[in-house]
Amino acid sequence: MIVGTAGHIDHGKTSLVRALTGVDTDRLKEEKDRGISIELGFAYMPVEGVETIGFVDVPGHEKFIHTMLAGAGGIDFVLLVVAADDGVMPQTREHLAIVDLLGIRHGVIAITKADLVTDARVAAVEQAMRNHLAETALADATIIPVSSISGEGVATVRDEILDVARRFTQRQANGCFRMAIDRSFTIQGVGTVVTGTVLSGQVSVEDYVVVSPSGLKARVRSIHAQNSQSETGRAGDRCALNLVGPAITKAAVGRGDVICDPGLYAPTDRIDATLRVLGSEPKPIGHWFPARLHHASVEVGARIVLLAEQAVSPGTRARVQLVLDRPIAAAAGDRYVVRDTSARRTIGGGRFLDLRAPARKRRTPERMAQLDALCLSEVRQTIEALLAIPPFFIDIGAFGRDRAIAAAEAQALTRSLGVIELPSDAARLVMSLQSWEKLRGDILARLTVFHAENPDLLGMGVERLRTALPLRLPAPAFRAALQALVASVEIVVDGAWVRLVEHQVTMGPADERLWRQIEPLLGGSERFRPPRVRDIAVLLAIPEVQARRLLKLGSRMGRVHEVAHDHFFLRQVVAEMIAITAEIGAVADQGWFTAMQFRDRLENGRKVAIQILDFFDRHSVTFRRGDLRRLNRSRLDFFGNLPNAVPGVPLVRSDARGGDASPVGRPDFKFDRGRTSPS
Repeated sequence: MIVGTAGHIDHGKTSLVRALTGVDTDRLKEEKDRGISIELGFAYMPVEGVETIGFVDVPGHEKFIHTMLAGAGGIDFVLLVVAADDGVMPQTREHLAIVDLLGIRHGVIAITKADLVTDARVAAVEQAMRNHLAETALADATIIPVSSISGEGVATVRDEILDVARRFTQRQANGCFRMAIDRSFTIQGVGTVVTGTVLSGQVSVEDYVVVSPSGLKARVRSIHAQNSQSETGRAGDRCALNLVGPAITKAAVGRGDVICDPGLYAPTDRIDATLRVLGSEPKPIGHWFPARLHHASVEVGARIVLLAEQAVSPGTRARVQLVLDRPIAAAAGDRYVVRDTSARRTIGGGRFLDLRAPARKRRTPERMAQLDALCLSEVRQTIEALLAIPPFFIDIGAFGRDRAIAAAEAQALTRSLGVIELPSDAARLVMSLQSWEKLRGDILARLTVFHAENPDLLGMGVERLRTALPLRLPAPAFRAALQALVASVEIVVDGAWVRLVEHQVTMGPADERLWRQIEPLLGGSERFRPPRVRDIAVLLAIPEVQARRLLKLGSRMGRVHEVAHDHFFLRQVVAEMIAITAEIGAVADQGWFTAMQFRDRLENGRKVAIQILDFFDRHSVTFRRGDLRRLNRSRLDFFGNLPNAVPGVPLVRSDARGGDASPVGRPDFKFDRGRTSPS
């Protein structure tokens, strides 16, 4: 358990910590000379039968509220100090407000210097504190008169802390590792050491971590947890990590950074959040209000963007968007505090809801419904609510990452919910079974209509089909959905086209006989420079208009492509030429190649090579920059046949019973390493 002090300057916070632990947390010469705390101080109290209790002593001066906030972000228990002679002072009230905004629910109030005043004065201060505590989570906290000089009440404060520590539920350590850095220094012969409170998960010696938001990579060489050498550091521990890495130095890593599991690295500068404005704020908070945001140990400039028409009045709550001056490392559900830009007062605070907040359409009814779901306290409830509203799917990988949920936990959660997974290289989307059945029905219905209207076309374009559906999935996930229908033998995906499995485009007997004469002319050794329509007509002694009509029909059927006017290439030849561009690009500087290099590989004329490359440009198979081109690898399959079997892990229905997952639409089949076999 981590205990943090709070209270006005010179009210005896450091002296009380010294009386409790025997440690003087004022370590700087200036602190000794001035008799006040300037930086965060740390002490530990080993207790038999209880894990070592850590203390974070914060400065009380108004100029150092930002330092106080850097230390308060990870505490579990607050030791709020008020001097009997001074009574409740400005920083007493502000520190109490901050503690309440950070959601700290456990604490004790120490009325220090009780030996300097009368009992009546102590009683008056106690009543004043009760009045201030009434509207906070510490309303029922114990208030104890104390003297650090005589020792009066110190044992009672210690007993109160120990009583809570024995009943304290340690933070869960089964999430992904995050530690907010509040101090960085160098030890001779050891290297860079950073200290902070572990916010979630755990870390072990030799683990690889990332410094966020900078992205520096490091390895944990050694760990001190709760002031003792350890092999691991867990959520709730005060830890010192010895980090090593190519760019790891004291100057490169410091307060405000977060050490995290590499899978969590995704800094953000736009966050949707709840906001509670303190009743002490003189004016309502308007749109684009400037502020200083404090989260964990970081302080950053921010603008408060309203998600409703009305300004946020003092003493009220609202949802807002926080637009930050620079990216920070955070997690959904984290608490934050905002202060004014002059650092004179605390404005309010709240909880982060969505780390990937949209810059546009942030006030739409659909977005408000999503925020309603994100406000739910249980992760399971949030997922179920999100899947029931537009866009009817979520990226479960990003959802877990933004909440520091380990991949295994996220997988177990999706299995328990019985959702549909759409895996791809870009994301792991999930949707409810009801939404999947609607999507499936819409795809089949749209293809049925398309085939009825275009009986002579091979199929409907993949992208055209995707954008025509009410539920519009991202392209990679849509491909995964199509492959699920391929696996259930309902559709066929043929390069850029999709068709129902029963749909066939055929030529009449006469056209088919003529096609068998034309096709060899387009293949063989001359396949990269096939004859044009007029040449084919001459070779076969048929009217040019007849040859053109048949080749146009073959183009609609997907047998050939018209690369240039009256110049048709076999489909498989186009796919072969795309493969050649991939080979050229693989050895070219940054993938950029010239038309001359392409021409030489095809052993073709420059004019025809340029026509082919222009055709690729029009279909976004290649990107052009002046005389250079580079292959668009996401379009590699545009003119080639996609396998009509699901590669790798297919779309599956997560089994809420924990059994084997089976492909959607075919409950009597299961997948095994990409193959189908009867279950």
